[in-house]
Amino acid sequence: MRLSSLLLLLFTSLPSSLSLTYKAADFTSLPLIESSGHTYSDNGSTKPFETILASHGCNTARIRLWTSGQYQLSYGLALARRVKAAGMTLVVDLHFSDTWADPGHQAIPSGWPTTLDGLNTQVFTYTQSIVQAFAAQGTPIDILQVGNEINDGFLWPVGQISINGFSGASQMLNSAINGAKQAGSSIPIPKIMLHLADGWSWSEQSFFYSSIFIPGELSTSDLDILGVSFYPFYNTAATLAALKSSLTNLAGLMGKPIVVAETDWPVSCEGVSLSETGIAISMAGQDTWIEDVEGVVAGLPNGLGQGIFYWEPGWIGNAALGSGCSDNLLVSSTGATRASIDIFTHM
Repeated sequence: MRLSSLLLLLFTSLPSSLSLTYKAADFTSLPLIESSGHTYSDNGSTKPFETILASHGCNTARIRLWTSGQYQLSYGLALARRVKAAGMTLVVDLHFSDTWADPGHQAIPSGWPTTLDGLNTQVFTYTQSIVQAFAAQGTPIDILQVGNEINDGFLWPVGQISINGFSGASQMLNSAINGAKQAGSSIPIPKIMLHLADGWSWSEQSFFYSSIFIPGELSTSDLDILGVSFYPFYNTAATLAALKSSLTNLAGLMGKPIVVAETDWPVSCEGVSLSETGIAISMAGQDTWIEDVEGVVAGLPNGLGQGIFYWEPGWIGNAALGSGCSDNLLVSSTGATRASIDIFTHM
């Protein structure tokens, strides 16, 4: 190969920009941590955690919202005021449940209907009321995530794809999105994001997106952003190469902006087989992991890769973050920032 051809191949294979739109963190647990007496510090100075994150390049925050329990509406509204005061883009993650929603749990909230017709009405009015509430206090939602890791649908069993097919989930997603878009003429319409787990698995992504769009129900035009989770400790097949292949295919199928809506990397981990054995289990490894994920996302075709969200970087007292690794945080147990807090500047 001639040198000119080699150089052309090199430069055309590089992403046009290595700066993502959404340099994000989900730090929903923050008020709970503070109420237990913990504080955060950066270079020896005690500061609010959102201020620390913003000063280190984080420009977007995601807040999960439950229908009741710890992360109910009043909790989310109070945290949203802090997010906006820190100058961040606000992402609200609707779990449509009284508790955690994930690939193995999507329970209908207590007191909600248990029929498809009833749930269509309920998710419309509920989502509409959420968008209205955030706008009413002067913190309008910028991105609304409709469901959390909904690979098998949501609001089970009514909207469970493996039990009742795609139509129920498709209808209820459409109802929720219509509720958001009909919150009021003076209320900004948030961008709509869907979020699936296992972003590295093309079979999971293609199964969902090849069938969820049904005439008269959910349409591709209803969506603005596609989000995926990508963790290194739940499946050794969750490699960077697999993520690149899956998200490249997803970009080609959908032509929509894509974000890695949840990810993190451990500084301490024993007895767990990670998907990328060449990356150190350390603060430096956290930086490497995010830079490598960023390389995949920024390299997606047509600039469709737009963000990375680090999941709960400051959850002191729950450093494992649900994984088999004992510590995935960007701060120490005392709340002092680690060097890896600068990952956002590398996105």
